[in-house]
Amino acid sequence: MKVLIQRVTEASVKVDGAVVGEIGTGLLALVGVEAHDTEETVQRAADRLSKYRVFSDENGKMNLSVSDINGGILVVSQFTLAADTKRGLRPSFSSAASPELAEALYLALTQAIQSRGIQVATGQFAADMKVSLLNDGPVTFQLEF
Repeated sequence: MKVLIQRVTEASVKVDGAVVGEIGTGLLALVGVEAHDTEETVQRAADRLSKYRVFSDENGKMNLSVSDINGGILVVSQFTLAADTKRGLRPSFSSAASPELAEALYLALTQAIQSRGIQVATGQFAADMKVSLLNDGPVTFQLEF
């Protein structure tokens, strides 16, 4: 599983012109599920996302997590993150999970994050989504599980 996180002051996702998910301060998490991912991967990702320290403390140091600031996480499925881009001029998606596995693990991830007491908003799996965000910093990290 690959997750690209961005620290945001706000983020939303629209499908067919309607907002389906939005948060204020928190993290936008773009999630690419790979064929080898399991429920264990989901739990590791949820734990790390809820505890990853990317928010500034009173001294301006990145010492606070989304849990610490009572922020939210907007979780958006992003098939293209699973691409192999090491060679050539066209990405390979051979390592991506099947749509069935990807959707199941994506939904499990959102539930696992919620179970840790974090507000979660989502996009719509396999939809044509329009994501808007105000990146704070900018602060962006790629996490791999």
